[in-house]
Amino acid sequence: MKEKIIAKAYAKAIFELGTSNNVNVADELTKLTEVINMSNDLENVLFLDVFTVEEKLLVLNDIVAKLALSPIVISSMKYLIGETRLGLLPLIFKEIIVIDDHNKGFMRGTIEGSADSVDEVMMTKIKSYLQDKLGLNPELDYKKNEAISAGVRITVEDYQIDASIDKQLKEFKESIINN
Repeated sequence: MKEKIIAKAYAKAIFELGTSNNVNVADELTKLTEVINMSNDLENVLFLDVFTVEEKLLVLNDIVAKLALSPIVISSMKYLIGETRLGLLPLIFKEIIVIDDHNKGFMRGTIEGSADSVDEVMMTKIKSYLQDKLGLNPELDYKKNEAISAGVRITVEDYQIDASIDKQLKEFKESIINN
């Protein structure tokens, strides 16, 4: 939990720096994380404590030169490496994407259910409900979840609606036991 709070603070600072300097840090960090995720060796060099800060900075310099990243993103990454906080990069990246989505007027979420796909009418109703409830346009992906017997579980950031039969049975069982 502490790491998430720290990552949120870094994300907010980096995003605000980018906004004030007309830099789309969400796009730049997306490019950077895609490059990092393509190579296990690169991930190891940057995230394992086996390598020195100087070695990590040399590798980072080569990467950012090829990606032509902004000075804000470069200095942010160098700062995270220097403070041995680069391990927070995935959390920071996630928070920056959330902030960017909110600024664009939408939020991301998932619908989980036992079926192979969700009915379009149901998807429209869910999106409409969430837009009324949360005030932003939800962008939802569907994922099949074998652990759900019937119904759906909707998660948008930290807001969750569990309309699964499993939850209803659990609540029913608890009501019988507690009475």
